[in-house]
Amino acid sequence: MKNHYEELGFAKIDHHRIKRKGFPEVIFGQGKTPEQVVKIAKSIWNKGQNVLITRTDEKTFKAVKKILKKAKYHKEARIISVKRGAQNFAPVQKPIAIITAGTADIPVAEEAAVTAEFLGIKTERLYDVGVAGIHRLTKNLHKLTKAKVIIVVAGMEGALPSVVGGLVSAPVIAVPTSVGYGANFKGLSALLTMMNSCAPGVAVVNIDNGFGAAVMAYAIIR
Repeated sequence: MKNHYEELGFAKIDHHRIKRKGFPEVIFGQGKTPEQVVKIAKSIWNKGQNVLITRTDEKTFKAVKKILKKAKYHKEARIISVKRGAQNFAPVQKPIAIITAGTADIPVAEEAAVTAEFLGIKTERLYDVGVAGIHRLTKNLHKLTKAKVIIVVAGMEGALPSVVGGLVSAPVIAVPTSVGYGANFKGLSALLTMMNSCAPGVAVVNIDNGFGAAVMAYAIIR
């Protein structure tokens, strides 16, 4: 089988991914030096693709910006995006909703939202509607009825996806976050609660994985 990747020594850039998945390879910035990220980003850009870099910081953004002038830093999401005038893969016209249990969950939700928008998905944000004040959710249920997929981001005990899953017809992607006191075990308790949901139609991604939730939503409605 022919190799559809570019060899950089420290990384092999998968230029064929857009044909398999519908979007180009995404760079996971955590653990990479700014110089490594720049070389990977330049490789993807030079192939005519848009660039998305997750779990990154302002130092890396400044390095990328010097090479790719259109780079934009989404601080809360910790994402760098570089887009041409129009994206080079088909957008998804169906909207999704992204909701959080609390304000502290917003960075993970923004990772999901920015990723979804990079993929051409229209998003509706609804933040701080957790079970401690469930009326905040029920008062806004009309905003969820138009969504084809709902991403629910929650820490603490992670109960919100089960509640949402019992109220809507759309598939729910649950994202546990590491937000919570000691017995939350950095998101493990929320993860287990979501995996044991009694509400049908709820799937779960890894702790703090807003990116993974957005890609799954894209795969469902694409």
